[in-house]
Amino acid sequence: MGERDAVDRVDEPATVSTLVEDLRDVGVERGETLLVHSSLSALGWVAGDAQAVVDALQEAVTDSGTLVMPAHTGQYTDPSAWSNPPIPDDWIETIRAERPPFRPETTPTRGMGAIAECFRGYPATVRSRHPTVSFAAWGAEAEAVVADHAYDEGLGEESPLAAVYDRGGKVLLLGTGHDTNTSIHLAEYRAEFPKSRTTDDAPVLVDDRRVRVEYGDIETDTSDFAALGADFEDDRPWAVDRASVGAAEARLIDQPALVDFAVEWFESNRCVASE
Repeated sequence: MGERDAVDRVDEPATVSTLVEDLRDVGVERGETLLVHSSLSALGWVAGDAQAVVDALQEAVTDSGTLVMPAHTGQYTDPSAWSNPPIPDDWIETIRAERPPFRPETTPTRGMGAIAECFRGYPATVRSRHPTVSFAAWGAEAEAVVADHAYDEGLGEESPLAAVYDRGGKVLLLGTGHDTNTSIHLAEYRAEFPKSRTTDDAPVLVDDRRVRVEYGDIETDTSDFAALGADFEDDRPWAVDRASVGAAEARLIDQPALVDFAVEWFESNRCVASE
């Protein structure tokens, strides 16, 4: 969607103040822990672009709350598995050997969108250490949310997703769908169904030295997240609030309720699919 389309979709620009009002309408409260997945283009034309959205989100939760966003870096995944586009086989070892180490303070996100990338660089934003599935956070509990992010099972029990769950957090889907809802990954780890495991490695900095760390994980799968999310919204409407934020459809979701439902859903659906 181009800028002309964004202008044509709205009668007036979204601003920090109008976005804060819209966030209040969808139910965002001061002092809460809020995990945001967002699409800037879905909001229509915003005066100040991504920066205005980050400012509005911070103003909505205030510094007594905690704002969290994914800061994933697909450029540090296994290059032999890249498919969009694939790379020549004889490039793979060069990439592994030569890519610079992941640095939480400076490494850009990839595929997370303009809002998450803008938020990553904000003053007082901190970021977890995982080289592929890090999260950025700001506010009262930011350090605690991103601390000690385990390399192994990076979206599981020792991840910022679990920290949001433990704080009774909310998920804000801001112009996005459940297919991007990372909290559902936490349920993949908790649910009992057959899982394949994998190992990967990536370069990080340890005492200012480039070190390749190896970590194990389950093979996650987002192909049924949209169906799961639709069933969740039908089954537990009390856990989802809806309103427009700018020109975007926004959904504010009780994260623990979603994760608990998803555990049961996976155990009913993925177990059956594997039989």
